[in-house]
Amino acid sequence: MSKGSPGPTPGFLVWRLANKWRVAVDRAVAPLGLTHAQYSLVASLYGMQRAGERPSQRRLADHTGMEALYVSKLARALESAGLIDRTRDPRDPRAVQLALTGQGRAVTRQAIGVVHDLLQQLLEPLGGLDAPRTRAFTDELTTLLDAPLAPPVPNDESTQGTSP
Repeated sequence: MSKGSPGPTPGFLVWRLANKWRVAVDRAVAPLGLTHAQYSLVASLYGMQRAGERPSQRRLADHTGMEALYVSKLARALESAGLIDRTRDPRDPRAVQLALTGQGRAVTRQAIGVVHDLLQQLLEPLGGLDAPRTRAFTDELTTLLDAPLAPPVPNDESTQGTSP
């Protein structure tokens, strides 16, 4: 919280909500052998595959907002669990393409159902998943996520004493 603020800052609330959501999803998908991060990866991959795409790890990292190295680590774990296949991209030997296995599709469909029910519960105070308040909330979150952040200004002698 900031000085002079009558309550929590928006940043603090977003952080708390994100943590609440992550913990809830972790618990909900644990019986399926997934973590929240793994769920985010396989659910995104599921949607991309349904749209006819076989994304690279880089493309999936960009889509999910996760670091490429983290996506690689998750993909290896999911491959070991038999949920995804990782293959070299024939057009770019440096790139690795990802695809859900049959088992991966089945587990992902189950997980999507579980998380959908959880999302309905989380959004009930706004009227539920299809409510106007939820659509407005989603639009506001999208606006914030789409806004670029300025790169940090290096702390060197040329910038000391100047104000933005």
